[in-house]
Amino acid sequence: MIPDAWSALRGLSARPADDAGLINTTLTVGEPPRYIAQRVHPLFAPSVHDDIEAVTVHLASRGRVTPRLVRTDEGGLWARDPEGGVWRVMDFIPGRTLHRIPSPAVARDAGALVARFHEAVDDLVHDYRHVRPGAHDTGLHMQRLEGTLTQNVVTEEGREREGVDTGGRQNTVQGEGRAVAEAILDAWRTWQGRLDLPERHCHGDLKISNIRFSASGEALCLVDLDTLARYPLDVELGDAWRSWCNPVGEDSLEPRFDLEIFEAAVAGYLSVRPFRPEEREALAGAAERIALELSARFCRDVFEDSYFGWDSRRFASRREHNLYRARGQLALACSARQQRQRIAEVLAR
Repeated sequence: MIPDAWSALRGLSARPADDAGLINTTLTVGEPPRYIAQRVHPLFAPSVHDDIEAVTVHLASRGRVTPRLVRTDEGGLWARDPEGGVWRVMDFIPGRTLHRIPSPAVARDAGALVARFHEAVDDLVHDYRHVRPGAHDTGLHMQRLEGTLTQNVVTEEGREREGVDTGGRQNTVQGEGRAVAEAILDAWRTWQGRLDLPERHCHGDLKISNIRFSASGEALCLVDLDTLARYPLDVELGDAWRSWCNPVGEDSLEPRFDLEIFEAAVAGYLSVRPFRPEEREALAGAAERIALELSARFCRDVFEDSYFGWDSRRFASRREHNLYRARGQLALACSARQQRQRIAEVLAR
């Protein structure tokens, strides 16, 4: 239940958003929608709203379209419900959400939007209050997966010694998950690239569904701002290209890295902001790296069964959905690796 802290919402209907993400509970408020209300996942501390406010105020001052937090009647950026959950309300930006890029023209527009965002925040002076250490530390995610894998093996061996039945679908899924985990870890050991770009202001989660588009396909603004932080550019754009250049979406076992979409996205970005030589070098392996990172995170949740949302209409459990996602992102990483030379050539133009 949305807390009664915003008088502007009183009397308005609320329903689950058509394009809710995997983490926060998201409602549209009003008909037609006027606001977005979200119950924020405990992963994000309330201080994240100070960061959202600082960045969106700055963007608005530069004339950029951006959703803005709606303050409570008492002037706060968020409020708690009776159960202690944190809620926020933001402006609703009319438009649509895409889960895959339908054409190079849309990719080019998305690339240009991200470059305009980066350009607008280049002079932002802000120390982020909500910091998630290691959020895109790929090596750390691999260590965590390896540790989870080791713990799972130890646990299963202990259950067998105690005579506990280890059969059933859950254990079959975990067994398949162990094989995928080993493949992910092996791919990371053989990945080649640099990891030393400086940090800059970034959105932090540029999957295509976090860009709001107009009905005609124009990229309007970035949404889902909980991940605002300082990251290297290769993390930011590697995550974008991992999402944008996969024409079949995350829930597929047959993804491919689409070079035509990639070329258009790069061209759009470069139409606004150039890459430095060291950025071009780091960006060549960025999409593969972030796909491996996300694959590792999905695979870890096969065993821990605690983080990502899942589709109960298509899968019997969160574990099964995450196993499916992990396989898909691993396949995408392999596709990007196979085209590494051509990716580098596009970046070198």
